[in-house]
Formats: sequence, C-alpha cells, structure tokens
Amino acid sequence: MATCPKGHTSTATDYCDECGAPMSAPPPAASTGDGSGPAPEAQATGDPCPECGTAQSGRFCEVCGHDFAAVASPASPSGPPATAPQAAPAPAPSTSDAVPAHWLVVASADRAYYERMRAAEPDAEVVEFPAFCPQRRFELTGEQVLVGRRSRSRGVEPGIDLTGPPEDVGVSHMHALFVAGPDGSWSIVDLDSANGTYRNDGTDPLAPNQPVRLAPGDRVHVGAWTTLTIVAG
Repeated sequence: MATCPKGHTSTATDYCDECGAPMSAPPPAASTGDGSGPAPEAQATGDPCPECGTAQSGRFCEVCGHDFAAVASPASPSGPPATAPQAAPAPAPSTSDAVPAHWLVVASADRAYYERMRAAEPDAEVVEFPAFCPQRRFELTGEQVLVGRRSRSRGVEPGIDLTGPPEDVGVSHMHALFVAGPDGSWSIVDLDSANGTYRNDGTDPLAPNQPVRLAPGDRVHVGAWTTLTIVAG
C-alpha cells in the first residue's frame, strides 16, 4: 500500500483514502534527532481543511494552500430574514394649501364696492344701487365659465349670467372669464371689459387678458355693484 505525504496508508495511488492529499508528494523525511535533518512535520492543531480535508497545522493548508484565517460569511440566523428599515412616510400636505374639489361663485349686490367705485369716479354716470337683489349661486365646472349678460342677438350665453333683474348695466355682455387650472384651481381673466374687473379691495382694475389665480374667500368685482365671492363647495 502507498503512503501519503501525511503518513497515511492508502490503497489509492492518486489521492489518499484518509485525508485526500495528492499521493505524488514524497513522504516527509524522518528527523535525525541531531539537528542535521529536516525539521519534524508540524502536528495537526485545528479543524480539517474545508477544501481537501487535511488537518490544520498552520494558517495555510499544507496540501491545497487554503487560508484558514479567511473569514467565512456567517450563517443566517434562524427565523425570517431581516428587512431594510422602512423610510418614514412623508408628511401629509398642509390642508391650507389643498385645492378644493368644488368651487362655487356667489353673486350679490355689494354696497361697499358700489360706494368705493362712486368715490373713485365721482363724475361717472350714476347707476342706482338696487333696493333688493337676491344672491345667486353658480358652480364652476369644465375648463372655462363666462361672466356677463346674456345677448341672444349676439349669441352670448354666459355661464354666470348677470342679466337680472335687477340688472347691473356696468357689466359687459362678455365681461370676464373663469379659467380652470390643471391642479383644480381657478383664475379670473378680464376680457378687456368697459368698466374693468377688480379683485378684493384693490383699487386698480386687473390687466386685461391676464389670468389671476383665485382662492376661496376672494371677491371679484364687476360692473357698478356686483361682487362674485369665491366659495369652496
């Protein structure tokens, strides 16, 4: 029987039956005991090599060169695998910045606006403030809503029809336009009206054909005494 480099007897002549070491290496020489011969073979001190099964006698396996100091990946503990921590959810947007789902326009006779306009243009033709004018409510829907006074001869049919009675003659047939934004908001556009369009307490009319973004609670003034109040539905 053949002897492997580690001193094991083996019936196989290519690899040791016991440790799996190649049989081609010569057996270690015996020590002479007087210091003149080769050093005695290191004794096995650790676990068998995971590559060839040779017992560990140093950092590197004497047969295949495996590095015993290499750190193996630790086995996963029992139980479900750990998951990455979940990101904290983003804070909800402020309700003050939210766009209402429905918008309404409430048309009414506004005495304060009427007096302000009279004071700003004392020489203008006097339009009487109505003794009674019920509020009218209009829903803003679609992409555009026209503000004005109906005219069958001109084919004008405003979505917010201020024909009356009582009728504010200062309102043009095609006075202004409510325009919807892609985010659900609404803007007002003056259509180059004869008497202008005003927002809230502003004393200067809006620039014609320029959209002005609105918010619930805004007041749009048209004609001599009509105010359109924006309400979230």
